[in-house]
Amino acid sequence: MKSKLYFWSIVSALAGFLFGFDTVVISGAEKTIQSLWGLSNGMHGLAMSAALWGTVLGSAIGQWPTDRYGRRPTLILIGVLYFVSAVWSGLATDVYSFIIARFTGGLGVGISTIAAPLFISEISPAKMRGRLTGLFQFNIVFGILMAFASNAILDGVRNDWRWMLGVEAIPAFFYTLLCFVIPESPRWLIAKKGDRDMGMRVLAMISEDSSPDNLNRLADEISDAAATSATSRGFWSSKMRVPIVLAFLVAFFNQMSGINAILYFAPRIFELTGLGEKAALLQSIGIGVTNLIFTFVGLWLIDRLGRRTLLYIGSFGYILSLGLCSFAFFSERYSIVPACVFGFIAAHAVGQGAVIWVLISEIFPNQYRASGQALGSFTHWIFAALLTTLFPTMVTLFPPGYVFLFFCGMMVLQLIWVMFMVPETKGVPLEDIQKQLGITP
Repeated sequence: MKSKLYFWSIVSALAGFLFGFDTVVISGAEKTIQSLWGLSNGMHGLAMSAALWGTVLGSAIGQWPTDRYGRRPTLILIGVLYFVSAVWSGLATDVYSFIIARFTGGLGVGISTIAAPLFISEISPAKMRGRLTGLFQFNIVFGILMAFASNAILDGVRNDWRWMLGVEAIPAFFYTLLCFVIPESPRWLIAKKGDRDMGMRVLAMISEDSSPDNLNRLADEISDAAATSATSRGFWSSKMRVPIVLAFLVAFFNQMSGINAILYFAPRIFELTGLGEKAALLQSIGIGVTNLIFTFVGLWLIDRLGRRTLLYIGSFGYILSLGLCSFAFFSERYSIVPACVFGFIAAHAVGQGAVIWVLISEIFPNQYRASGQALGSFTHWIFAALLTTLFPTMVTLFPPGYVFLFFCGMMVLQLIWVMFMVPETKGVPLEDIQKQLGITP
């Protein structure tokens, strides 16, 4: 049972690997693309951000195929989108086809942040759900590192930028094939499709107790929870306000930590401290390694300490590291900035990085889980896009010390939110979480 669960979870989480790879691989090709097609700064920015805006749209509409056609077909669709985007980007002959190709990949990224964590959450036993769902985040970070490594290996070959972008088609192809061997979510089969028999067959494969009595009990719990939640006034009802607020705020605070700005603009931040360009790039690679190591630590801890505890640890780590960064810039003690940034990345990986996709996938009832995942994902990507767009202006208009102080202040607010609003979902069956949040009696 465990070997099947790990295999199916890893296959689904590979959507996260392609997410991380697709997001970062463009960094090795962007300068060549600008010079090759003689792009203005505005057109160059549009070409580079096309995938991000595709992600925003994908996260907004991804709940529709996930609910309408099922988790498994949607995961297959994601693989097709990644494959088409990779091949098309590598063969693009003009900037307009390139923009469409990158936008297509962005759709895959956005939909993957809904379907993959949701599928893993719905097939996982309560005691394993945190670390299995967290594999999605781990694969994102791993994909980022592999994109940097792939770009380094291909740098200098003929038409290197085309190979950098096109090589993603290989993992996308194998991921798509593997998705054909995973089952459909039993909760979608029972609660959405109404196929109790098939749902029970899948439950028999993932349950420690596959006796008919236990399987019927599980199926009844899923059906009853779906029926109860469906009698409310819909997703945007008063009964759903707690999970809606939780999903919005965990995604909002995730980005208000400054994580995307620091990941994307790490060389710029390090150069502000007086480090040379090459040294700054090496420090950026160190960020990637730190992120991977501490993401693994977060996965190891999430089912042991719990989601709320990891958010506490992350919040204190954020406040300390960002506060010291602000102090370093105000006092011109720049030597401590790299250590503070690495501490910040570690705090994020153990806290918000490990928790966000797990928590969002747990707190909504079966009937509205895809819609809730879409809300959290869309919130995450909208604020990611806004922060990435505004950060260069922020560090130009304001001294860096104030920018880091702003992020630090937001993390103080996150700590208060965790203290008073965030429930602990560790080891709680999905249907019981509905009762814990007051969605069902």
